[in-house]
Amino acid sequence: MKIWKNIITLSFLMCLLFGTQHTAMAEEQTKEEFNAGEVIIEHILDSYEWHIFTWKGHEVCLHLPIIVFSEGRGYTFSSKVFHEKDSYVTTNKKTGETITFAIPRDGKYKNKVVIVNADGTQKRPFDISITKNVFALFISCTILLVLFFLVTKAYRQRGEKAPKGLQSLFEMLIVYVRDDIARKAISEKQVDRYLPYLITVFFFIFINNLMGLIPIFPFGANITGNIAVTACLALFTFFITNLLGNKEYYKDIFNTPGVPWFLKFPLPLMPIIETVGCFTKPFVLAVRLFANITAGHIVVLGFISSIFIVAQISAAGGGAMSVFSLILVIFVDCIELLVAYIQAYVFTLLSALYFGMASKEHHH
Repeated sequence: MKIWKNIITLSFLMCLLFGTQHTAMAEEQTKEEFNAGEVIIEHILDSYEWHIFTWKGHEVCLHLPIIVFSEGRGYTFSSKVFHEKDSYVTTNKKTGETITFAIPRDGKYKNKVVIVNADGTQKRPFDISITKNVFALFISCTILLVLFFLVTKAYRQRGEKAPKGLQSLFEMLIVYVRDDIARKAISEKQVDRYLPYLITVFFFIFINNLMGLIPIFPFGANITGNIAVTACLALFTFFITNLLGNKEYYKDIFNTPGVPWFLKFPLPLMPIIETVGCFTKPFVLAVRLFANITAGHIVVLGFISSIFIVAQISAAGGGAMSVFSLILVIFVDCIELLVAYIQAYVFTLLSALYFGMASKEHHH
């Protein structure tokens, strides 16, 4: 019962922080017309700056470095230049040509750095900027390294003694991933080969999911709700599965046992289906994680935005709606705490199942 009280209290505080963080921005927009869609999308998508809070009408932001390459030359400048003006003009030191950078607010390259040509056309440079999600990834990876180093240090100091504190929590989760996920999906001979990746991806997703629920700097970035991040994780699973797969794995793809011959030759229907399945599996991994995490954030932002939508009609209605929305946000946040674990578990479990299929042994 105590743990549920702690969860509800934590969720309540998170909601209050979340509401405080967005109130100033929302109040400015309600002077004209509050656009819930823009507010939600702004917080879901990646950006070149990190809005921390608004103080007396002034936005306090962390302006991140923009790093782009065009025609073999690199350009580095702060995103603050676009906060002060619409474009940034620099010179190619080699050719002396003037280059104009901008971030369009609409169109094909909306919210992306582009080069504006003399005729007004736009083109995208090669962009490796330190965006909000990239910066948050640095933070989460640092947190993961620190936590694992602390746990490793505890094992060295305590030796064979019973685990304690953080060590106890991590040991429980690591043993769970090893015994209830990896060993049940992968053969005993091969499990140690894949276990380091499975443990890493589980903690990476779990920690980033939790960080995304804390709406204050340096947390609150939508890392696992970014399709590029989830696609990268899925590609790791894809390459590990197919590069380390044994001959039995490929035999099942190109010569599926138990299937009538006419489905293999002359029309290789089953091999085509199995080959397509090799690519749809990582696609499903990426989309499932991305969609579930993003949906949770959108629901929370939707309930918060509804307060200001109703307040435009009636101040009393906005006050009543705030109580109702806060209750719903607390409920959704409790669900998201559960989803943060479930999505890490599902991604790890499916990866383990794919590894198990790729390393299974032939039984006579």
